[in-house]
Order: sequence, then structure tokens, then C-alpha cells
Amino acid sequence: GAMGGSASLIPRDLLGEYQELTFLSKQEILLAYKRFSELLPKEERESACSARVPKSHILTLPELRANPFQHRICHVFSTSESGDDSMSFEDFLDMLSVFSDSATSDIKSHYAFRIFDFDDDGTLDRKDLEQLVNCLTGPGEESRLSSAEMEQLIQNILEESDIDKDGTINLSEFQHVVSRSPDFASSFKIVL
Repeated sequence: GAMGGSASLIPRDLLGEYQELTFLSKQEILLAYKRFSELLPKEERESACSARVPKSHILTLPELRANPFQHRICHVFSTSESGDDSMSFEDFLDMLSVFSDSATSDIKSHYAFRIFDFDDDGTLDRKDLEQLVNCLTGPGEESRLSSAEMEQLIQNILEESDIDKDGTINLSEFQHVVSRSPDFASSFKIVL
């Protein structure tokens, strides 16, 4: 644009702080800022650091548009007090940081667990697993599992993962499963 570099819009001290608090490089933070401000109406772009972007705009990002967990991702990373899942620039950075290549698999699995915990109660129970499977199989009727197939699949997941046999998967059980699946980290990413 005619305004010159957008870099000047993030105060330098903030930029340094964002680098320390995230897994993102300076380049990635500046790019994220550009992407974020483009989601705002023109008149709010000057103050993108303090603006909130509505969830409906966040979901237009190509990286999220194709993600079956888009609504959960917005929910988990949003710090909105009104519960509308809107995002501040810092929320947006947190999300990109967790999904970046440089994030540790511990961090990724921690957030994946929260994203898959549909009722936010701190464990993955049968209902969460059912919603998880439905997100993965997609919205089409023909791809839906029958209730017998769903039952069998959930049984299998619990047999694999529920170490203390309480019928739910807690964070440490989930992290244990993830640690044995080498492709988990690579499937859990968003590249700007």
C-alpha cells in the first residue's frame, strides 16, 4: 500500500515481546499482523493491536475454512469476555504460534485436547469423541458412521487411550497417545 511498511504499526517493544511469548519469528509476526489487519474494516486498521475481529471474519481465512474444527479453534483461542469467540491480535498470534512448525508437540497436544473437549469439562468423554469423529468424517450423510460403527470406533479409541479405564480420556492419556503417533504434529498446523 501507499502507507509504506506495515511493520511500523507494531511498536518495537511489543514486537520483541511477541517474539518471546510465541514460537513465531519476527517475519511471521509481521505477516500475521498484516493478515489480521486485513480482516478489519479499513477505519479500524490503524489500531489493529487493540481491535477484535469477529469469529465470522476469522473463519474466512483459507487455513481455517478447510479445518473441520474451525469453530472449536476460535473458541479455544478467543479471550472474548462476551463469549462471541472474536479474536484480538494477541489471540490470533497465540493460535498461529500453537499451529506453527516451531511449537513443541506438548503444546500442540495440549491445545488439541482443549479443541476436542467440546463441552469444555477437561476430559474427552464418549460425547466428545462422537463429535470429534463427526467433525472428521464431514457433514455428508453418506460419510456418516452408523451408530454401530460409531460405537465400535469409540470403544476402540477408549481401549487404546483410556489407561485408567474410567471411560474418559484425560490430558495425560491423550498426550500419551499423541506421543506414539509421529504424524500428529505435522497434521496440527497452519502455515501462513
